[in-house]
Amino acid sequence: MSADENRNEQVEEELKDTAEAAPEEETATEDSAEAAPESEVEALKARAQEFQEQMLRSQAEMQNVRRRAEIDVEKAHKFALEKFVKELLPVADSLEKAVESTEGHESAGELVASIREGVEMTLNLFMGSLGKFNVVQLNPVGEPFDPQQHEAMSMVPAPDAEPNSVVAVVQKGYTLNDRLVRPAMVVVAKAEDAPKIDEQA
Repeated sequence: MSADENRNEQVEEELKDTAEAAPEEETATEDSAEAAPESEVEALKARAQEFQEQMLRSQAEMQNVRRRAEIDVEKAHKFALEKFVKELLPVADSLEKAVESTEGHESAGELVASIREGVEMTLNLFMGSLGKFNVVQLNPVGEPFDPQQHEAMSMVPAPDAEPNSVVAVVQKGYTLNDRLVRPAMVVVAKAEDAPKIDEQA
């Protein structure tokens, strides 16, 4: 065998080795190339999931804010008149006192009777106007004492009344849309066997 033939055989073997090694390298490169996109896809999926959760949280927050705003607006509409009603209540009290002061004076003459009639009409008109705006008067005589709506001025023995019931109203209370504007000032019946309270303490 000549030297040229030996060289040719060596070159052919080297080419074969190179050709066999090349597919292995390509497979390794393809595996790493496939692994890289898969990890990128996983990362992108994770970010998409995170953005979706953030969007859902933002939507829930906006819904809560909208609901709170609607409730605040509804309360503002319902109770916008509260201060105004509080200012008008002394007028109702005065008209009631005027009617009460004429009781028992019917024989005093036509003038007193006509004044009483005029004041009663004015009071009825005034209470009707308050009623149109859901202002309700609390006159709890005979009802059980309710600390949520009544303010006890004193307790008195009242054998004819139930213990802890209202026996007299010093000043009537009022509500606006079922919210207390002013509690009724009341006198409460004391139970007969209740312990005596030292009022000087």
